[in-house]
Amino acid sequence: MCGILGIVADSPVNQSLYDGLLMLQHRGQDAGGIVTAHQNTFHMHKGRGMIRDVFRTRNMRSLQGNIGIAHVRYPTAGSVNSSAEAQPFYVNSPFGIVLAHNGNLTNAVQLNHELFRADLRHVNTNSDSEVLLNVLAHELQVNSSNFQLDPTTIFKAVSGVHQRCQGAYAVVAMIAGYGLLAFRDPYGIRPLVFGSMETDSGTQYLVASESVALDTLGFKLIRDIAPGEAIFIDENSNFYNKQCADKQSLNPCIFEYVYLARPDSVIDGVSVNETRLSMGESLADKITSTLPHLDIDVVIPIPDSSRPSALQLANRLGVDFREGFVKNRYIGRTFIMPGQQQRRKSVRQKLNAMSVEFRDKNVLLVDDSIVRGTTSREIVQMAREAGARKIYFASAAPPIRHPNVYGIDMPTRQELIATDRNEEEICREIGADLLIFQDLDALKQDVSKLNPMLTNFETSCFDGKYITGDVTPEYLSNLEFQRGAGLPMSRPQSITQLDLSLVAMD
Repeated sequence: MCGILGIVADSPVNQSLYDGLLMLQHRGQDAGGIVTAHQNTFHMHKGRGMIRDVFRTRNMRSLQGNIGIAHVRYPTAGSVNSSAEAQPFYVNSPFGIVLAHNGNLTNAVQLNHELFRADLRHVNTNSDSEVLLNVLAHELQVNSSNFQLDPTTIFKAVSGVHQRCQGAYAVVAMIAGYGLLAFRDPYGIRPLVFGSMETDSGTQYLVASESVALDTLGFKLIRDIAPGEAIFIDENSNFYNKQCADKQSLNPCIFEYVYLARPDSVIDGVSVNETRLSMGESLADKITSTLPHLDIDVVIPIPDSSRPSALQLANRLGVDFREGFVKNRYIGRTFIMPGQQQRRKSVRQKLNAMSVEFRDKNVLLVDDSIVRGTTSREIVQMAREAGARKIYFASAAPPIRHPNVYGIDMPTRQELIATDRNEEEICREIGADLLIFQDLDALKQDVSKLNPMLTNFETSCFDGKYITGDVTPEYLSNLEFQRGAGLPMSRPQSITQLDLSLVAMD
């Protein structure tokens, strides 16, 4: 997951983009970047680290202009932790274009070969976002007349992107001298919303991964960008939109509601916080129906995203709710730490158990999900060391048994604790006395009951069903091999290598 922003305003946007990135910092801590446009010139600053560390006063002063885009990066499998892969990316031909992307292209290697051989374009990094940028640039070139653009031409180019690109992508881009473009993949996997603000000078527009960025910047949420839809806002704040995909359906990533998004965001018409409250109710109902005599003294959440679910679960069961862990807020999210050892170490740095809440009690710990099991195992051990008599562990999400290839770092089956293990075996692995998982149907219902228009979800990490239809066992095996070997995305260096790569893929 990554976070993206785009603003068209009547005054400098550098501070608004910076403030918006702070609201989306949870979506990526590896790198950040801002690009603004002023008099057909792009001004860019980006680098590795948290937003507060990437930008200084001198950097902000150089970001001139009333239109801009921004990005926080979260690296996924096979990506390189380098400043070269910080976004936004830039290309100068045939138009100056900068682009920021949230998601993952599942056919990035094939597209890279096409760009090299047929489109005569060179991709300089291992990022699929640069591939996406060059595909967009090529489509703008072949659809433009005399290198002139208008909204109709731009939307034709986005249609071409949809026809060529597979996977998940929410995109913001700027075209020098024209304006801001935003679009979402035809399956609507990754979130993207837009809103407006009325000023004395006219209407300003903001596009963002989550509605929380709009709220804090004073913009009014209009709606989510629809799957396959593109919106274009020119430099004079004239707004255009068009459905650019031949076939589209809304399949939001359900893990956004479980963990990724902030609780104060609204995604596809659904409050993330309300969803998490409902998840707690469903989990309580499962405990009541399947384990009616379970002796629970206290319910304790594992901060932070599980707190709403744990609170509602405790209320439903009529059991005390207590905060048993104190969180060090200066440690990053362990879920997106790069290695197992670093992740294990950071758990102890991040959380500390208060013995008074655990001593001689039967404790029900509640977490949003169990991915690799490293965090869960450490937390159970911390609870035992704090004096808990028995430790029950509840996950507000079902077992994660399959890789996610749409922009979340769940890429290999070997790293997922639930792969090839039943609940009893997982329970032993994390050291708990009892383990309870949410049911997938209940999780879907927790979201859809808040918006009946949502009938389908991207749930591949739970059920192994990949909605884009192009993820094969061979694709997953190759992805796991690349991750295990530390290999980046294949980038052809010559025609000979290109042809060999294509043969290997077949």
